Amino acid sequence: MTPYEVYIAYISWGTDGKRRPVLFLEEDGSHIRAFRITSQYESKSDTIKEKYIKIADWKQSGLLKPSYIDAGEKVRIEAALISPEEPIGKLTDSDKRRLLDFLAK
Repeated sequence: MTPYEVYIAYISWGTDGKRRPVLFLEEDGSHIRAFRITSQYESKSDTIKEKYIKIADWKQSGLLKPSYIDAGEKVRIEAALISPEEPIGKLTDSDKRRLLDFLAK
């Protein structure tokens, strides 16, 4: 796995969860650290929207619809919950630069 690749992972909350795209950041033993990726934006509060970065080149990143990186929190995911296939895509250089600039603020 390489940083800034997009994978599908099972993300859980409480007793529920779903498979969704994540942006791989780093390995952490038997876990990985990643940012969630979401297509939900308009219905979010302004506070939450401030933590989202639009993925301009979403098709090139392997995503099926316009999406956003939720940079509000890195999630820790068991590596076994990541789809074992190849990544579905990778951030383009321009999207990666925008993410890094956002995180540097």
